[in-house]
Amino acid sequence: MKPQYIRITKEFKFEMAHALPGYDGLCKNIHGHSYELLVTVAGIPISDNKNPKLGMVMDFGDLKKIVRNIIVDVFDHSLVLRSDASNSLVTQLKENYERIILLDYQPTSELMIADFADRIKAELPSNIALKYLLLRETVTSYAEWFAEDN
Repeated sequence: MKPQYIRITKEFKFEMAHALPGYDGLCKNIHGHSYELLVTVAGIPISDNKNPKLGMVMDFGDLKKIVRNIIVDVFDHSLVLRSDASNSLVTQLKENYERIILLDYQPTSELMIADFADRIKAELPSNIALKYLLLRETVTSYAEWFAEDN
């Protein structure tokens, strides 16, 4: 069989709260979402008969470890705020809660998915390409990232 470039996708779920300061609607307040993240990578399936991953582009378990370590385990059940939030607020939150994440950008789905793409690309094996991400914030709202657009 001729080697073919194949895409595989793994889905992840996590809970996260955030606030969008300066926003002109209710999302300026702290609120939470049940996020779903779809990660699509691509490559040529392994053809070495001696390799235990024969026929795989990438072991789904290996992809799961990468994404869980750098995204899900970091952001799950966390409160995500912009790093320019008031020092007194951040201090008070950190005194009362363990999982506070400060980002240098507004924590919208659009900017988080771009950040997630950079984080994932940095951890993938060199023969595997990140092709697509979908970050679902609500049942009816999501952001998409396509490699060919970036």
